[in-house]
Amino acid sequence: MLRFLCRSGRRRFAVPSRRCQSTTATVAKSASVWSSGAVLGIAVATGAVGWSVARWQIDENSGQLRSGIFSSIGGEKRFATLSEMNKAKNEQAIDEIVAEIGNTEIISTDHEDLTTHGYSEWSTVNPETLPVAVAYPRSTEDVATIARICHKHRVPLIPYSGGTSLEGNFSAPYGGVSVDFAHMDRILQLNKDDMDVVVQPSIGWQDLNRKLADAEAGLFFPVDPGPTAKIGGMIGTNCSGTNAVRYGTMKDWVINLTVVLADGRVIKTRRRPRKSSAGYNLNGLFVGSEGTLGIVTEGMLSLQVSLLGWSKDKGADATQATLKLAVIPETYSVGVVSFPTIRDAAAAAAGVMQAGVPINCLEIMDDVQMRVVNLSGSTAPRTWKELPTLFFKFAGSKASVAENISTVQAITARNGGADFAFAEDEQEQKVLWSARKESLWSMLALRKDGQDVWSTDVAVPLSRLADLIEVSKKEMDDLGMFASILGHVGDGNFHESIMYSKSDAKERDKVARCVDNMVNRALNMEGTCTGEHSIGWGKKVSLVKEVGQEAVDVMATIKQALDPRWILNPGKIMDVPWMPKETNVVLADVAVTPIRKAGKQNTLE
Repeated sequence: MLRFLCRSGRRRFAVPSRRCQSTTATVAKSASVWSSGAVLGIAVATGAVGWSVARWQIDENSGQLRSGIFSSIGGEKRFATLSEMNKAKNEQAIDEIVAEIGNTEIISTDHEDLTTHGYSEWSTVNPETLPVAVAYPRSTEDVATIARICHKHRVPLIPYSGGTSLEGNFSAPYGGVSVDFAHMDRILQLNKDDMDVVVQPSIGWQDLNRKLADAEAGLFFPVDPGPTAKIGGMIGTNCSGTNAVRYGTMKDWVINLTVVLADGRVIKTRRRPRKSSAGYNLNGLFVGSEGTLGIVTEGMLSLQVSLLGWSKDKGADATQATLKLAVIPETYSVGVVSFPTIRDAAAAAAGVMQAGVPINCLEIMDDVQMRVVNLSGSTAPRTWKELPTLFFKFAGSKASVAENISTVQAITARNGGADFAFAEDEQEQKVLWSARKESLWSMLALRKDGQDVWSTDVAVPLSRLADLIEVSKKEMDDLGMFASILGHVGDGNFHESIMYSKSDAKERDKVARCVDNMVNRALNMEGTCTGEHSIGWGKKVSLVKEVGQEAVDVMATIKQALDPRWILNPGKIMDVPWMPKETNVVLADVAVTPIRKAGKQNTLE
């Protein structure tokens, strides 16, 4: 049994001191003595001094500006280690969790479980360490109990839902407990008249839509990332998908969230109306935070109306989310058009958006990715030209779809597009679109032993899209490796996927430079280092380049306020402040944390 340290009478981190509270009487008295101008002058002067002092404070380990954010962390700055957890007299954490929840199956320390929850074949970045345990809560109350106990023992918590992230988002660089929501996958409430639904984090978006169809709700949830994505991770990364060009990203469909904070307190971010100007936008704070600020256990989502009804065959840390739902359009049509070059295709995509054509989806796949589609045989007996290709999905009334198709055909023709083809029936629409949706999986299926795929994304303003794709495609092709470009070009977002040998360090370095160059070019074009994959463990340096260290320090201030012991998904989005910059891993912690390659927990001390 893993044992968690709880040293009685010793506090390794000081709890942040509370500010002195002012009474109403004191405020009233002060107002009678000081003029508003004097108060403002003192406030400005004090702020200037505080800002200057904050600017001066530099963390000696990392060399990064820390802005005085961590002055409230006192004593020893570290997480509990596995060696401490194994001490015979200190087994409180796991025992407390099991005892309070009353279920011995709530915790697993099976090595296969630990590996599944600390390593992802989809992710290019995988720290060698694993979690020390996996928790399987059944309710928000369970999650709150787990958080409260782990907070007390300084044990990191990593939320886990679908396990398909691409930037090491659920990795466990400092051990800790992975919180798997496998048993929290239900629809808790469907409000047809209000077009919203309350769900738990482990329900998949496709499963949600199938259940809405079964309920004959006439509604669907339009955010459509990878087929196996689940609502918890979708909220954590503010994901999008092929429908984003019309329906937006995850943040646009969240009404409210139930969130467990680091110390086990539970909050709800807002009530059910679709609009509210009451207080801070806490939805915006937690959506996209990757489980670093709180664990979402429920959510209310908006839905869209379905005029046709959702077909079960179509497909399409928060503990609870209330989500909006959407209407399903009267008719769909899927069109495909090829181009001589990737630049021509990207320019046509930008032209369609700039013309204001209401496209449902607009995707790009290069010549390599079209070859992958043909090799997979998913659209057999039909094959496609192995040229840069745009995929369009039109939706609406039959008359509006026909008009939009005519406009798009004219724009693509001006950019060298030829042979505008359409899926012949609903089944071919489904197959063709699934070929795009499963393109990364198709590429992974082509890997040989010892090969891996590096997949990452960027996004830029539409006016720079063709420039960036053209240069990035050329550099990628010059590698001489199996590599492709695809993406959601309707909103300027695309992905590079490059296959390489895991055992060839030089080959990996070449790929890393190519990807880094693409990211830097995107930033130089006023773009972002990630349109939908999020920062995770792998893009922290790029985040600083994108928004500046001062902005990251503001994020760290928020993190410090909500999670003063930094136990929630530590090392994601930003470095843990007391870790060395070179590795952001304390060697003593690594030595006593389960190591993936060892096949068992490392016992070095």
